[in-house]
Amino acid sequence: MHLLPEDQSPWIPNRQAGVMSLLRPLLLDVVPTIQQTAALALGRLANYNDDLAEAVVKGDILPQLVYSLAEQNRFYKKAAAFVLRAVGKHSPQLAQAIVDCGALDTLVICLEDFDPGVKEAAAWALGYIARHNAELSQAVVDAGAVPLLVLCIQEPEVALKRIAASALSDISKHSPELAQTVVDAGAIAHLAQMILNPDAKLKRQILSALSQIAKHSVDLAEMVVEAEIFPVVLTCLKDKDEYVKKNASTLIREIAKHTPELSQLIVNAGGVAAVIDCIGSCKGNIRLPGIMMLGYVAAHSENLAMAVIISKGVPQLSLCLSEEPEDHIKAAAAWALGQIGRHTPEHARAVAVTNTLPVLLSLYMSTESSEDLQVKSKKAIKSILQKCTYLPALEPFLYDAPPNILKHVVGQFSKVLPHDSKARRLFVTSGGLKKVQEIKAEPGSLLQEYINSINNCYPEEIVRYYSPGYSETLLQRVDSYQPLAN
Repeated sequence: MHLLPEDQSPWIPNRQAGVMSLLRPLLLDVVPTIQQTAALALGRLANYNDDLAEAVVKGDILPQLVYSLAEQNRFYKKAAAFVLRAVGKHSPQLAQAIVDCGALDTLVICLEDFDPGVKEAAAWALGYIARHNAELSQAVVDAGAVPLLVLCIQEPEVALKRIAASALSDISKHSPELAQTVVDAGAIAHLAQMILNPDAKLKRQILSALSQIAKHSVDLAEMVVEAEIFPVVLTCLKDKDEYVKKNASTLIREIAKHTPELSQLIVNAGGVAAVIDCIGSCKGNIRLPGIMMLGYVAAHSENLAMAVIISKGVPQLSLCLSEEPEDHIKAAAAWALGQIGRHTPEHARAVAVTNTLPVLLSLYMSTESSEDLQVKSKKAIKSILQKCTYLPALEPFLYDAPPNILKHVVGQFSKVLPHDSKARRLFVTSGGLKKVQEIKAEPGSLLQEYINSINNCYPEEIVRYYSPGYSETLLQRVDSYQPLAN
């Protein structure tokens, strides 16, 4: 039987024509190669789409596969495990059908097979079942898969290591309890030792598994850190493989988000500077975890936010904000900049001098921005403005900002001007004072109070001079003025 590639399968239109019932007896054929080829054909079909995978389930083929999986030779075992994986990948319902027919125990037995290819096929099927949800993942754990998967990552074959690490990642991701099961089996130490493996695909899976463990809680993140992944993991941020970079950034992000102490540890290892370099060396979604990591670090404390500023994180984030086409990446950069600028006037100034505020304002005002981007931009502007005392960055906002943001801008001027004579003079000559007189504020509102505070910084005639209509009043006085006769 000649097998075409998945996307050219000739059986697709004829699936109702009983292909399954034709293939099923071939699984019981006395010739082993016919059995294997029939299983492989079923796997290709099931892999193609979920309708065909469902037909495999409804055709009552799974019990036969599971029975043969325990009895047959290694070639058949690989083919049968491939079918189970192909069926189980599509949906939780189809994965549940595999669990219900008793496949997990047999797949776990295959993890102990002497043939690495059989182990790999079984690990792949188990990972595909576990990835859907916590219940299915728990079923894989209950079948005893985790300790054997940890043994598989210690085998010499790179392909087997990859698939086993991927399966451990899929089990760990759903809950702290499931991640703890993987930790209790001793996985962290073995995973951490392989961070510098030359195989890029293996590194991706290793970093992903450690991320899925670290993300759940402080305790789990600390266990990952205690396996001495720093500074080793930072070398992955310079990797040629984009997904190794992305997964390394994700791992660092998942550790940084938990506590100031864990973030400080990353700073001390040189992690912040390394992540900033990494963001600069890539584009698009690969940047996203790094951008978020900087936001998490900066959110914890003034000192940690300052560490991001000192490592030149702000210009890099501003660049992402301006040049990334995707709204969700811009939104992450806006959020991170807000976390950096919200602490003190010094932090706010570090963000303001990069000319980031006008970009945030235009993203907030743009009708083309996604709702999330508008919300994140507005929050960032607000939190930076409320600390910003760097007046040159604030002044353009007097002309461009909508009323809800203008209020915060005028508020900042009302805080700074009473204590800074140089700024008061500049505010007049730059046209700021004139602009403030043109703002329409509700009597008794907070905005009106801010305007009054600013006006109180100047002699009354200066304020009058810059008030709208004052030149008209002066002209009227000229008209009505009677010169003294000589």
